[in-house]
Amino acid sequence: MSYKAKVSYDEETTNDLIEKFSEILHKIGEDPKREGLVKTPERAAKAMQFLTQGYELSGEEILRSAMFREDYSEMVIVKDIEVYSLCEHHILPFYGKAHVAYIPNGYIVGLSKIPRVIDIYARRLQVQERLTHEVLHCIQNTLKPLGVAVVMEAHHMCMMMRGVQKQNSVTTTSAFTGEFRMAETRAEFLNLISTKLH
Repeated sequence: MSYKAKVSYDEETTNDLIEKFSEILHKIGEDPKREGLVKTPERAAKAMQFLTQGYELSGEEILRSAMFREDYSEMVIVKDIEVYSLCEHHILPFYGKAHVAYIPNGYIVGLSKIPRVIDIYARRLQVQERLTHEVLHCIQNTLKPLGVAVVMEAHHMCMMMRGVQKQNSVTTTSAFTGEFRMAETRAEFLNLISTKLH
């Protein structure tokens, strides 16, 4: 399976969503037939399918498509990976950055596949805690490295636009396996992701 941006949409699902978004607009007091809103239900239907296309994709298959035997056993880090997802509690966006590292154990993976794995799990209704663990377990179970580390930092619109309305709060989650459970290895990883080397 190759990873591609969603450009085609199931007609039946799209039509069903268009009907439901039209009903939502009506229920909140809008007129779905108003000029500015005529195409909104269709746009929203396609946007929702795009933002949740991760249900149709497999992170493990993405990694397996670009696994290579390599005698390298030092830390590999991909940091500052943009993350965009939808909170499952309010269906509002949360966004930020992910930092991922693994220590190979006979196999490495094409570097672009790690951000793609994040996209697959982020493009589902999510909570940040589960998203962090799903990325970790996908890499650990597929590559079987000596260890995996994932740190995610995100702003949550459900906290910023509603509820407590705190604009500057950042939520950080982390998860570690294998050698990253050792204080020295974990500290090296945390130091590297916080250091600007370029």
